[in-house]
Amino acid sequence: MLGFETVVGLLLPSWEELQLSVAAAAFLIVAYWFLTLGDGVDRTLVETSAGAEMDDDEKEMDQSKGDLHSNSAYLIKVKLLAAKNLRGANLNGTSDPYAIISCGAEKCFSSMVPGSRNPIWREGFNFAVDELPVKIIVTIYGWDIIRRSAVLGSVTIPVEHEGRTGAIWYTLDGASGQVCLHIKTHKLQVDSSRVLDGCSGANTQRKAFADQEPMVFHQKHGPLQTIFNLLSDEIVEHSYSCALERSFLYHGRIYISAWNICFHSNVFSKQIKVTVPFGDIDEIKRSRHAIINPAITVILRVGAGGHGVPPLGNGDGKVRYKFASFWNRNHVLRNLQHAVQKYHTMFEAEKKKEREPSTLLDFIKEKQQPALLYFVKEKKMPTLPAHSSSSFRGSESQSNISEEFVAKIEQFQPFIKEEVLTRIYNDVFPCTAEQFFKFVLDDGSTFTNEYHTARKDFNLIVSQWHASSEYNGQVRDVKYRTLCNFPLCPPDIPVTELQHTFLSADKKNLVFETVQQTEGVPFASYFEAHCRWSVETVSESSCTVDITFGAYFKKWCLLQSKIKSAAVDDNKKVYKIRLDAARSYITKSRTSNIASSSAVTQENN
Repeated sequence: MLGFETVVGLLLPSWEELQLSVAAAAFLIVAYWFLTLGDGVDRTLVETSAGAEMDDDEKEMDQSKGDLHSNSAYLIKVKLLAAKNLRGANLNGTSDPYAIISCGAEKCFSSMVPGSRNPIWREGFNFAVDELPVKIIVTIYGWDIIRRSAVLGSVTIPVEHEGRTGAIWYTLDGASGQVCLHIKTHKLQVDSSRVLDGCSGANTQRKAFADQEPMVFHQKHGPLQTIFNLLSDEIVEHSYSCALERSFLYHGRIYISAWNICFHSNVFSKQIKVTVPFGDIDEIKRSRHAIINPAITVILRVGAGGHGVPPLGNGDGKVRYKFASFWNRNHVLRNLQHAVQKYHTMFEAEKKKEREPSTLLDFIKEKQQPALLYFVKEKKMPTLPAHSSSSFRGSESQSNISEEFVAKIEQFQPFIKEEVLTRIYNDVFPCTAEQFFKFVLDDGSTFTNEYHTARKDFNLIVSQWHASSEYNGQVRDVKYRTLCNFPLCPPDIPVTELQHTFLSADKKNLVFETVQQTEGVPFASYFEAHCRWSVETVSESSCTVDITFGAYFKKWCLLQSKIKSAAVDDNKKVYKIRLDAARSYITKSRTSNIASSSAVTQENN
């Protein structure tokens, strides 16, 4: 009997063990409910507190003093409050949802809420539009560490007039789910200089500067253009290896320009591109990842939203991006802070310049030149395009405008950097400057095709000459692939040669300038090859050709002096061969023209 009781005691739990098991099970049930279903507890709180939050919209709009101008007529403030009953995209039945809110060409990313089918965001996004109606498109995605994010559903909300909607639940077009949004549309003063606090404001302001400033024609093919599709006048000022914090660290590279912070990563074939305009940044500060890894946190202003991938969320409504794994975190932080300060200084100077009266317009008013005043106001810039005197409309008052006065205000930016040029060739050619252009450079000439064919270049594309408003004369571009014998280069590399030419009014002086850019060569993104041909007629059948060449560095590199000297030495040989080919082509063309003229004369006789 004693043995039986002992066996039963070993097999059955005691009363204390039973109590402990029940308590542990209850704790697990409560914890599971809190982590998976607990998001729904505050659902009524979202809806009831939404009205209180939106009552402060007027105050937010007045207090959101950023650094971004816009001339749009309406400001649309979209509040992404929450979502519920989303489809489970993960293996455990949950999702890592984030939203992309689009309005026209602008789009912003919300933060990602991990492990939830009922996320709460309470994040705002601002969009500037010129007119109504417009459509707001909200798409919910489930973040995936490696694969493409899955679409959990989307909804399109038309905005047709001013006003606010209140907190409304919209049904997604996916398998299930709803999203709660509050949309307010506010009309702005078109003629006032306004400041927007949001993602579209920065983009609008950047485009406005691009419209005001003349584009630099030869700055292309950098990583900001090839990877992020930014404007061609943006160049990389600093670049560092680092990692973006998400579910884990995505290692890549961060690029700093005068306007944006850009990050690119390609881990497990998952492309990540982040572009953060300086105008959307509220603060840049030191931080840490996993306690021991120094990091930098870029905090965006309220309403800015993410750019490219979902940022990290926070209770204050400001999203952020965290970058870690720098070689020298403090050095990168100083450069980032300096770039932001430089941006704001440039922007304040531009605002001050806009407020100051135009000295050119004042001068024209004093001289009482109404036609020219109208022309300058219409162009909204002090420079005039080439041969602009022909663009004046018929008016009796225009006849009083002297050509000397127009020439004074006619200014063009240089096509190349003269300070880097060194003379590499000077010789006499058997033609005039006008004939040199006709035989060698004109659209009807075959010299360019024959020369590159002889060099064994391929994929040659030569555009037509066209007038330029930035540079006095005409411009075109020549693209081709050329063979490369350098050990560190691929067998062939792409080359883009941007060309500019100007022939004087008396046809006796010709300027031909080129800017050559290559890819695949070490340090190719650091410099450009600048060259100028100066052709001057000295007699009816001869001219002098003077060639200067230099390497212009867009940013400093360690081997800068060696690259400059090597480029000059190599191009002395290249241009000697090119000019010999041009001399031979001109002689052949002139002989052919003389023979054709003689044949025509004999036929007429």
